[in-house]
Amino acid sequence: MATKGGIVLVLGGARSGKSEFAEQYVLHAGAVCGYIATAEILDEEMRERVRLHQARRGRRWITFEAPYDAERVLPDAGARTDAILFDDITLYLSNLLYGKAALQGSTTEKAAQVARRLGALVDAARRTGRTVVFVSNDVGAGIVPDNAMAREYRDIAGWANQQLGQAADRVFYVLAGQAVDIKQLAFHFPDTGSPRRSRERNG
Repeated sequence: MATKGGIVLVLGGARSGKSEFAEQYVLHAGAVCGYIATAEILDEEMRERVRLHQARRGRRWITFEAPYDAERVLPDAGARTDAILFDDITLYLSNLLYGKAALQGSTTEKAAQVARRLGALVDAARRTGRTVVFVSNDVGAGIVPDNAMAREYRDIAGWANQQLGQAADRVFYVLAGQAVDIKQLAFHFPDTGSPRRSRERNG
């Protein structure tokens, strides 16, 4: 059941059904739905992907173009809609890392910049008070890429997914069109090092 309010992360591989599930989740969370589109249309293949996604969505959707600085778009989307779909994080990261205003520095430095940008994005999403669903690809499940740029992207995308997974209220993994709430099933270490627990043990 789709809950209203909060941040949701939907992960999956290519053609896993993650976007379809995320769209249905948003549709069940609100009557008027916002779509944060991160893709830059640079070739015919991307144009066709965008067309297919648009054909699947109906009149309940309002599109907000945000290939960069998406945190600036979220306040308007929150004011005009009941629930928001951000599709997707991996394209957004590609824009940040290799687009027209690409981040500079080592992989570690770029990762730190991405973490700050994602932190601002999550903060903006929470301030909307709406359900915000982020879609992202699980890019680390395949073979090790054979070039440095692809390995850098894989690493930063993996760290970004971890950051969003920690921040999200719910995390779904979609495989063969089936969504599993993995945050609900996740293992958590007991907080044995907290001052409160220490005081309880000592007396």
